Amino acid sequence: MPRRDDHSVSRRLRLTLGIVAVLLGAVLVVRPFSSLAVLVVVVVVGLVVLGIDELADGDRWSVVRGSVSLGAALAVVVWPGVTIRVLALVVAAAMIVDGVLDLARSRGVHGTARANAVVGGTTAIVLGLLALAWPDVTVLVVAVVFAVRLVIVGVREIVAGVRGQDADLGRLWPRRRAPRGGWWRLTGSVLGALVALVLVLAGVVVQRGVPRPDAFYDPPDDVPSAPGQLLRSEPFTSDEIPAGARAWRILYTTSRDEGRPAVASGLVVAPESSGPSPVIAWAHGTTGVASGCAPSVLTDGLSAGAMFVQDDVLAEGWALVAPDYTGLGTEGPHPYLIGQGEGRSVLDAVRAAHQLSDADLADETVVWGHSQGGHAALWTGMLAPSYAPELRIDGVAALAPASNLPALVDVVENVTAGELFASYVVEGYTAEYPDVSFDDLVRPGARIITREMAQRCLAEPGVLVSVLTSVALDRPIWSGDPSSGVFLDRLVQNVPSGRIAAPLLVAQGIDDALVTSAAQADYVDDRCAAGYAVDYRTYAGRGHVPLVEADSPLVPELVAWTSDRFAGEPATDTCP
Repeated sequence: MPRRDDHSVSRRLRLTLGIVAVLLGAVLVVRPFSSLAVLVVVVVVGLVVLGIDELADGDRWSVVRGSVSLGAALAVVVWPGVTIRVLALVVAAAMIVDGVLDLARSRGVHGTARANAVVGGTTAIVLGLLALAWPDVTVLVVAVVFAVRLVIVGVREIVAGVRGQDADLGRLWPRRRAPRGGWWRLTGSVLGALVALVLVLAGVVVQRGVPRPDAFYDPPDDVPSAPGQLLRSEPFTSDEIPAGARAWRILYTTSRDEGRPAVASGLVVAPESSGPSPVIAWAHGTTGVASGCAPSVLTDGLSAGAMFVQDDVLAEGWALVAPDYTGLGTEGPHPYLIGQGEGRSVLDAVRAAHQLSDADLADETVVWGHSQGGHAALWTGMLAPSYAPELRIDGVAALAPASNLPALVDVVENVTAGELFASYVVEGYTAEYPDVSFDDLVRPGARIITREMAQRCLAEPGVLVSVLTSVALDRPIWSGDPSSGVFLDRLVQNVPSGRIAAPLLVAQGIDDALVTSAAQADYVDDRCAAGYAVDYRTYAGRGHVPLVEADSPLVPELVAWTSDRFAGEPATDTCP
């Protein structure tokens, strides 16, 4: 019989363990991605406790289950450079093994116990497979599941301590000597199975919604080395193509940074009316960085890239040449916010479009671009005289352009789902520049999330997973200060700060939270200080995408400004 002093110590121990467990679990629930080290410790401790608990039961199934748990804990500990991905794999494997053991145990029981074991085991296997299929979701599940279990254990220990029960270290999973029956347990298993079914159906919908390029985007065996060569074309139909217009998909040669040859795709849309049509070279906004994110692949690709006024363009008798950029549609990587690759894709698309026998295009060209496309449009204007001197560029309109890249990286963490755009920057820069390291840029707890985000297009259903995950992130993805070191050097290298010979219009929404008006004003001031002419216009009450929507006051001004460029009218310079 325990002494009174032992009983008092036991009670205090239970209360202390319970309070610590609740506090630690609460921290993980609120900030699940704050520390990889903490998550590793929690997972390992949970697996060890589970293993000891199962081994103590003594039957053969418990010995197997306990051995698997202890082996999983050991694997996490000894795995070199343990990562979130390792934890995800361990938890998913443990769920699958747990489910298989439940199914095996079901052969020795009857009634609701058997039904509970079969339903529960099948659910565990399905959830484990889903965890393997959705690794970024698994990260959140790993963190939250262990956090919730800690809270449950903590509450149980606090209650037991208050009641004066003997010390028991508690368990992260409840004891299960054998599959138990009972209608309440069976109801819980069925509800779990329904959740798993919903997740499976959601996974099917998400996978079916992933855009994938077809064989049109495969390069031919013999690709010319000269950029701007039309490789193939085919008629293109879409609800976005207005009546009285014809459209084609095109595949053409271009070049990346340092002059490396590449293949790119795009769209050409021209009015059916006779006579040469002046060209609007449209550089689209961010759609993603994966191959399937090309506007010419997407169902509503023009609007996905923030082109909402193609009717206005065609009504003016102008043609639209809309490159996808390299790495979208065609083989990657995609030069996201990397000026040389973007600008060359635009210029070579215009070159290739002039080789379409069915399209009658005039020599006059004005470049439009929004957001990422605004960055591309500025670089197009800079590169045109040296890279494509034969093209006549009559004007460049950069609409909320991603011009001030260091400022954009600084503010992106404050924007809802900003981590999604940050993942695109990381993917583009680490793929393009060997001296920019992914592991140096992204903290360990956010690496798998960042890689998964970068594989999703903004227009696909699965991007909702990325948005929810980015909201759950408790702090930025960066490891240290991104506005420093070689990454900053590369960002500065891609700021479009050079001379643009053509008239330049820069338009900015005052309420833009992503490309802020302050950052844009600094960029324009720098151009003015360098002696370059700029027509800078701002629009009150307009955010990032609303700036270029059909009802924006920018649209009629942009059309009028473009008409003046085609007519050779002198451009306005708002620099002091």
